[in-house]
Amino acid sequence: MSAFTRIDYRDGETPLSGLHLRPAGKARAAVAVFPTFMNVTPGVEDKARALVEAGYAVLIADFYGPETPHDFESANAVMMRLRADPAAMRVRLKATLDALRQLEPDLPMAAIGFCLGGMAVLELARDGQDLAAVVSFHGLLQSPLPANQPIPARVLVCHGDIDFLVPRSHVLAFWEEMDQVGADWHFHSYAGVDHGFTNRLRPDATPNPSYNASADRQSWAAMLGLFDETFPSP
Repeated sequence: MSAFTRIDYRDGETPLSGLHLRPAGKARAAVAVFPTFMNVTPGVEDKARALVEAGYAVLIADFYGPETPHDFESANAVMMRLRADPAAMRVRLKATLDALRQLEPDLPMAAIGFCLGGMAVLELARDGQDLAAVVSFHGLLQSPLPANQPIPARVLVCHGDIDFLVPRSHVLAFWEEMDQVGADWHFHSYAGVDHGFTNRLRPDATPNPSYNASADRQSWAAMLGLFDETFPSP
């Protein structure tokens, strides 16, 4: 497989840098991949490559631009600054979609995300972005800007049932929010599974005790199943 190509794009005055890769033949769809709060990691790159192997063109998003973090403390700080202005955060997220549309203008689009990226794709769905599907892996479910309009995207949430960041009350509130706007939503919850279950490694590259191989496999298969329905093979 070819190496990722660096793509420079902007959110207003903020320079961003994504990673683009596409299959050798005709792609089935274009998928924006939103990473964890650590921004791009080897684990996220591996997930993007797996999508390319399945026939999809990808662009891994850049959340922070020049502020890209290198440890937990700096990542948490820049993430909190990004989340402090929910409307501005949505503009930042949309910049990645715009860049991907320029790269793949003839393809339908989807978005997936992990951790902060999982929250990000749900924000794009709530914002009514022109996406055929979004998939959140262990993303936060609450939003300061809950959906108040129909959601065009099909929504799949893959969630660890004991996620320490997402109490059961947030799950029930999310279901109700989706129902109120008539969303086409699917929610997969994995018993005994905590936050970050797709991540083999922690940010410091040590083994992640929350990694769950079964939930990782099942959630990825659920995403591919949804994409098979949404983007049939030519």
